[in-house]
Amino acid sequence: MTPTTDPGAAMPESGGVTALVERLLLTEKIRIGESGPQIFDPNTGQYVPGPDVVKYEGPGLHRASGGPGIVLRLEGQPYKDDGDGRYLLFSPLSAPVAAEGNTVTIVESTDPGAVGRTFKVLDPGESGGLTVVRRTWMRIEKAGGAA
Repeated sequence: MTPTTDPGAAMPESGGVTALVERLLLTEKIRIGESGPQIFDPNTGQYVPGPDVVKYEGPGLHRASGGPGIVLRLEGQPYKDDGDGRYLLFSPLSAPVAAEGNTVTIVESTDPGAVGRTFKVLDPGESGGLTVVRRTWMRIEKAGGAA
């Protein structure tokens, strides 16, 4: 028997692995929004940001990525404490790549405290040759959840 030269022929179909990981990992419903076009406010005579446009709504997952970053303080120099934690968004590869400045809202989650939380995307979603789900860095913008 001659060995095959087809790349990945001995590997399971990547769509099957991706579908399995998405089903097991992406258990929340998320919404990614981007700034809509500016609209004219006749009361002020100024253009103001329009409502966000939904870029993606579907399966995803968010999680805290750990504690705050390291802050070096130089004597006599003011600094902002890096106290607000960073979060990771996991989204399917079929979803549009979140861009810096986009908003992410948790629409549905098994954690009632997470529903309604809004995050600001810090960097474009990561990509790579062995990516099964996309990772995107975020920072919390608005807490939501059950009162």
